Amino acid sequence: MLFTVSPPIDRIFIEVGPFTIYWYAVIIVSGVFLGLWMATRESERLGLQKDIFTDLIIFALPIAIISARIYYVIFEWEQYQGRPWWSIFAVWEGGIAIHGALIGSVITAIIFARVKKVSFWQLADIAAPGLLLGQAIGRWGNFVNQEAHGGPVSDAAYDNFIRFLPDFIENQMYIDGVLYHPTFLYESVLSFIGIILLLILRKYNPLRGEVFLSYIIWYSIGRYFIEGMRTDSLYIIGTLRTAQVISIVLVLVGIALIAYRRKSKTVNRRYNGKKV
Repeated sequence: MLFTVSPPIDRIFIEVGPFTIYWYAVIIVSGVFLGLWMATRESERLGLQKDIFTDLIIFALPIAIISARIYYVIFEWEQYQGRPWWSIFAVWEGGIAIHGALIGSVITAIIFARVKKVSFWQLADIAAPGLLLGQAIGRWGNFVNQEAHGGPVSDAAYDNFIRFLPDFIENQMYIDGVLYHPTFLYESVLSFIGIILLLILRKYNPLRGEVFLSYIIWYSIGRYFIEGMRTDSLYIIGTLRTAQVISIVLVLVGIALIAYRRKSKTVNRRYNGKKV
């Protein structure tokens, strides 16, 4: 494996006096707002209240960040022992979990939908492609932080695949003399493919809720395999990776819900709002 190594990308986006803004935060926030834009356009097309997703994100975003951090800290508690107490809140250093963010977001959306007297499933369906867009972009924050990567790249893997990637990816994944698999890139590409599939699916006007459940199934299948490549996984017990266990559960729950809702005929609306 021979390639020219350049200095890694600086994690700091800008410094203004005592304030420091990191690329990680800029990328995450950009992903959130592009996903919001995508959901807002679709909600307007379907005739929902214009600002409904803007109102939702005001509550969902901070709760998602908090729940993502709590989830991560719970499973990585050992690394925070002996460190300053405020390091638990240092989200800008990395260390948030998408599954934690999803849990917080879904709970918030359910409560929000009940208060606004709208269908949670309709909101979830509309939001699903935007969620994937946010995840696809957000993974590049891990790239800048040189985290969430896979194991060392073998000579065969380099010759057959990695060497065809842009140089800046190789440079950033070359850490302490070792070139690692850019699993952030694999998940980002997976998410972009998922967006296309969800947009195609909703054109067929499936039953309400099935776009969101398809998002859960698609992302979870991909995450299961990518998680197996990562070197920074959270673990439940021993070598049992948390994200893989949750991914399996989510796939099974997603498939079961689609089958149950169709068989029981409890859903009386399609994606576009028309009655079944």
